[in-house]
Amino acid sequence: MRILLVEDDLPLSRQIKTALQKEGFAVDQVDNGIDAEFMGTEEPYDAIILDLGLPQRPGIEVLRNWRTQGNKAPVIILTARDAWHEKVDGFKAGADDYLAKPFHIEELVARLNALIKRSQTQDMGTLQVAGLKLDEAHQCVENKDGVRFELTGTEFRLLRYMMMHPGVILSKAHLTEHVYEYDTDRDSNVIEVYIKRLRNKVGNDLIKTKRGQGYILNKTG
Repeated sequence: MRILLVEDDLPLSRQIKTALQKEGFAVDQVDNGIDAEFMGTEEPYDAIILDLGLPQRPGIEVLRNWRTQGNKAPVIILTARDAWHEKVDGFKAGADDYLAKPFHIEELVARLNALIKRSQTQDMGTLQVAGLKLDEAHQCVENKDGVRFELTGTEFRLLRYMMMHPGVILSKAHLTEHVYEYDTDRDSNVIEVYIKRLRNKVGNDLIKTKRGQGYILNKTG
C-alpha cells in the first residue's frame, strides 16, 4: 500500500513516516500544499494523511481541489485539538476521518489501516483470501497448508495489495505504482522476481499470470 503524507512539521513527519514504513507502507512525504496537490493528483495513493495547516496552500483547499478533480483516495486530516471548525470543514470538503494533535502514532496507524480496509470493502480483522492468512502486524503469511512465512517489506506490500483485489488482473505497472515510493527506482520487471518469491511461499496455483496483461490472485484456493 502506498501512502501520501502531507505534514510541514518535519520531526513529526519523519516520525510518522518511519512508523508507517515499519508497518509495511510505501510513503511519499511532502511539506506544503502546492506539492501535496500535485502529488495527490498525479500519483495513485491508497490513502492520504493531510495536515490542514500547510504553507503555500491550505490543506482544506488542497482537499477540495482533489475531490473536484475526482480524486477518491481516502483522506485522514490532522487538525489542532481545539479547532472543531476545521474538523467540520474537513468533512464537508471530503475527508474520511480526522485526528487531533497531539496524537499517538499508534492510533494514526490503526485509523489508517481501518480506513484502507473500509475503502477496499474488506472486513476488519485478519486479511484472508483463498486459504491465505496475512498477519499484518508481523508481516508474515500463513498458506493454505498452515505453513507460516516471513515476508520482506516489498513482498508484504505486494501480497497485501493483491489480497485486497482478488480476482482482478493487475498489471506490472499498476502493482509498481502501489508498492514503491515516488523516489524509488521503480523497475516494473522486478515485480516478476517478487511474484516468483511469493509463489514459493503461497503456492504456484494461487497467483496466475495473464500473458500480456499481468497477474491475478485467485479468489479461491
